[in-house]
Amino acid sequence: MGSCFLCFYKLGFFIGLYNFQWEPTHVVGDSVLIRDFESEDADAIVEILKMNNQYGFPEVDGPEAMRRVKACSAAVFLVYETQSKVIGAIRGNYDGSRAIIHELSVHPDHQRRGIGTALVKEIVKRFQERGAPTVSATVIEESLGFWQKAGFRKTKAFLAGNW
Repeated sequence: MGSCFLCFYKLGFFIGLYNFQWEPTHVVGDSVLIRDFESEDADAIVEILKMNNQYGFPEVDGPEAMRRVKACSAAVFLVYETQSKVIGAIRGNYDGSRAIIHELSVHPDHQRRGIGTALVKEIVKRFQERGAPTVSATVIEESLGFWQKAGFRKTKAFLAGNW
């Protein structure tokens, strides 16, 4: 399988996970579903992002940006739904060479239950189906433990931005 690299931009390093072997997770349980984002999911996702202090740039994280991402053929934008309620989301893109996860967020009341892991597994599977040999992700310092538990390791690469 492909390799996965995770960029940890605040500390300036990459974390990598090798040899993924994810199983499909479209339907996770009786009332749980990982599915493609729909425009009507935007408000719920904004609220989750705000609760997790991840809503710093409405122009790239807000409802209109989400609709643009949905319309982009390079993007994968998934939600985790249980009992018809969106409680998590992940999004990224694959440019034909590299895939990158830009955002992962799970409602605080539902964290540490495998939802983030299920979303990561599904987006990686989708990127691999498109031919991505590697997957990267931008993360914040507070989420390092999650990625390390998933088997990621630090590398010397880092992300730079113009914001």
